[in-house]
Amino acid sequence: MKKIVYSVSSALLLLSASCTGGKKADHPERPNIIVILADDLGFGDVSFYGSKTISTPNLDSLARGGVCFNNGYASSATSTPSRYALMTGMYPWRDPDVKILPGDAPLIINPDMFTLPKMMQNAGYTTGAIGKWHLGMGNGNVNWNDTIRPGAHEIGFDYSCIIAATNDRVPTVYVENGSVVGLDPDDPIYVDYDNNFEGEPTARENPEMLKMEWSHGHNNSIVNGIPRIGYMKGGQAARWVDEEMADYFVDKVKTFLQENKDNPFFLYYGLHEPHVPRAPHSRFVGSTDMGPRGDAIVEADWCVGELIKELDKLGILENTMIIFSSDNGPVLNDGYKDGAPELAGDHKPAGGLRGGKYSLFDGGTHVPLCIYWKGKIQPVVSDALVTQIDLLASLGDLVGAEYPDSLDSRPLLSTFMGQDFTDRSELVLEAQGKLAFRKGDYVMIPPYKGPKVNLTGNELGNMPEFTLYNLKDDPAQLNNLAKEDSVLLNEMKDEFMEITKGFYRPFVAEVPLK
Repeated sequence: MKKIVYSVSSALLLLSASCTGGKKADHPERPNIIVILADDLGFGDVSFYGSKTISTPNLDSLARGGVCFNNGYASSATSTPSRYALMTGMYPWRDPDVKILPGDAPLIINPDMFTLPKMMQNAGYTTGAIGKWHLGMGNGNVNWNDTIRPGAHEIGFDYSCIIAATNDRVPTVYVENGSVVGLDPDDPIYVDYDNNFEGEPTARENPEMLKMEWSHGHNNSIVNGIPRIGYMKGGQAARWVDEEMADYFVDKVKTFLQENKDNPFFLYYGLHEPHVPRAPHSRFVGSTDMGPRGDAIVEADWCVGELIKELDKLGILENTMIIFSSDNGPVLNDGYKDGAPELAGDHKPAGGLRGGKYSLFDGGTHVPLCIYWKGKIQPVVSDALVTQIDLLASLGDLVGAEYPDSLDSRPLLSTFMGQDFTDRSELVLEAQGKLAFRKGDYVMIPPYKGPKVNLTGNELGNMPEFTLYNLKDDPAQLNNLAKEDSVLLNEMKDEFMEITKGFYRPFVAEVPLK
């Protein structure tokens, strides 16, 4: 029997009247707000940062029509911690339980915590979550055949239609407002992450059933000809078809927009692309020379285009702020043999940055970030250092909402609106429990044990000594300045140790990939 346990650090941030008191806007705006979060999309995977190998015209229209950030960051180099930070305005490393979750994990956000969607509800917004979730649901012993609580509703979403974790993990079903969509009660769902169910095929034992081969980690239950992480039995009528997922969620997004066009809404739209398994709709197959990964990015761009067209059709585009980013950096071989490394060619998913998903190097957390609001935000390219964590406080100021002073989120509304270039003075970055420190143009990575490269081929940032890089002059992090600029290194060490006191664990062992 599993049980949910919330850490002391989470408990300190429970919503109460005594902890609120953030700045309120004198004349709050009331735009609709949409946060679109891609999955494993790198800084070099979009053409608005200069990539010549892939075209993302719909995303380009947002970036070139609004604020395009050259120094936009996710909090973490993996999915669950990054999404936790976005939703709570808190560094995920403050809670040691916040890490990559299996598909049957309990809700990682305490329902009593202050969250971004709760703040928007308090400001009079209807809230929705559609797409990838990966924040857990239930209390640690999920019955997928009954209403699942707690979940998105308990952290502030009026409506939700989500996948429990990632598209490579079971259960491979959609969950709408806490209930599995299309479930036949005579064919109940069972999920186990330790043991298979008797008679159920797996990738190891039944390779003849596969239409996509696994390379590492993805050799358990087979759904739609694709091997997954974890074991699943039943729920045949409810199982998704991977190639139809983009269309399914686009339809849900359009319905949400149509039903809420007359009142302010906040929508979190979690794209599943280009996370593995990459199985784009047949309309997009062959749209690039990069195989399924490139085609999935084109599909993601289409999804965003459909959203923009629907807003325009409904006459609410001018009153809608659209925020686009990615949960972490890119990865090519993340468990399936889909040709991504071999077909990449001249394409550089991280845009010349070092590392990628799972990495403390800049490619792990330095992600695409742009904000569009037609007629309200003027086109500008910003070098300001900002992070997704800061969206909570900044949006709170926009709509005149209160938020706790104790959050890590910084109020940078004027920066996000492109009105100035004020940035946060420092940023602690996280990758699989390990921390790095960004301040100004410099980043410091403490020494850590572990392999230099993981099974995906991404460099992890595990170095035997402290390293220091000037990211403005050396974005590829090839020149370690630790010895020649020891004064700055020591200053950054001291500040980093003060901020992370009680949380930084030197030389921690490598966390498993999956």
